[in-house]
Amino acid sequence: MMVQFKPNRWAALLVKLMGWRVEFGGLPTKQGVLIGYPHTSNWDFVTMMPVKWAVGLPVQFFAKDSLFRIPLFGAWIRWIGAVPIDRSSPKGVVGDMIETLKQHKQDDRFLWVALSPEGTRKLTNGWRSGFYQLALGADVPLCMLHIDYGTKVAKITDFMHLSGDIDADYAHIAQVYQGVRGFHPQQAAPIQPWTPPKP
Repeated sequence: MMVQFKPNRWAALLVKLMGWRVEFGGLPTKQGVLIGYPHTSNWDFVTMMPVKWAVGLPVQFFAKDSLFRIPLFGAWIRWIGAVPIDRSSPKGVVGDMIETLKQHKQDDRFLWVALSPEGTRKLTNGWRSGFYQLALGADVPLCMLHIDYGTKVAKITDFMHLSGDIDADYAHIAQVYQGVRGFHPQQAAPIQPWTPPKP
């Protein structure tokens, strides 16, 4: 049975006025990792926040803990779903995130974490590995959100469990995202592991 949420009709109206449509039927578990692709513009945040509210999706994202100490701003980013992460943790950022997700699984508490697999709005030669390590390490489903400016559809219906076979997993992800167009299509990173530039 899918985990369901209470939609916000005012946010849904805003999404409709923006010319977008949302496809969403619930989440398969209480914990998981959500990636949004392609991320090529600041407009992605402006567009996807109303989508998040429209379907009542309490997905969260990690931000460095120092941001939460900034008056007003810290309260605001917590309100929109930010979770503090300690970048000085001996486990590393990803390791700390994995432990947080595992603890939520153990306690049967809800936590879905949203990440940009590209890690930037600029063109890169592939995806950063953090999302993959997180979903695989915590043994939680991966949700593939389509940020499709070509059809103006935010699709939140594709899920998978990573196998650990990177080539096979990336091939499946690429198939799911086939034809999806970003705000700046030329800046969408190819769906493959990122490699460092040659010196």
